[in-house]
Amino acid sequence: MKDLIRALLKSIETADPGPIAVVNEEKYVQHNPQTQEGSEGLATLFQRLSETSPRVNIVRAFEDGDFVFAHTEYDFSRRNIGFEVFRFENGRAVEHWDNIQARLGPNQSGHSMVDGPTEAVDQELTENNRAFVRAFVETVLVDGQLGQLTDYIDDGKYVEYNPRLADGASALRGAFEGADNGLRHIDYQRVHRVLAEGNFVLSISEGEFKGTHSAFYDLFRVDRGKLVEHWDTTEKIAPQSEWKNSNGKF
Repeated sequence: MKDLIRALLKSIETADPGPIAVVNEEKYVQHNPQTQEGSEGLATLFQRLSETSPRVNIVRAFEDGDFVFAHTEYDFSRRNIGFEVFRFENGRAVEHWDNIQARLGPNQSGHSMVDGPTEAVDQELTENNRAFVRAFVETVLVDGQLGQLTDYIDDGKYVEYNPRLADGASALRGAFEGADNGLRHIDYQRVHRVLAEGNFVLSISEGEFKGTHSAFYDLFRVDRGKLVEHWDTTEKIAPQSEWKNSNGKF
């Protein structure tokens, strides 16, 4: 399935309609509020994007049961970083979610938004790692129990790829403690899904970023029971009046 999604996303460069056949247009549910339903809408989107001489780099791709999740780098009229999630049924993609933001950085520690390892290992630890990351997001990010941060993060090894932060737990703590007029800069409110393959785990959450309704996609690498690397994207959720489908962001 990963190879099918790599081919599908790469076809954005060429508008080749062949790889789009992996999408089952009769069942396809599109959760990008700015994209029409079905593979016909996807083909139209890819055709439009191809006219900007785009470049697509699938940095990482993972499988979790019927799901494929990919970390991507796009160069259209501007450079973006994204996460793409597809659900498969009977060998074809029937549902899609994504989260995209402008590429920024490098960050204070010199890392880009896509640096670092790309291949999953420790397949036998997938479920342990999924549960560990869910607990971290729910306990520390949603519930705000920042005192437990180092219970989850290996502070001496933690590498941060968020363009606004630096390595180590203290920078992450500072980001979540930051507020203006009592309004938290980053406010995680709900975890919608946690996908995992081996030592890579993607959490999909909803909340507010500087007071704006937003989606948070956070990819973690787990090593020896601790979080050691983190990549993410944050995207504003458009008001419902602007949506091109009614399926919802999550």
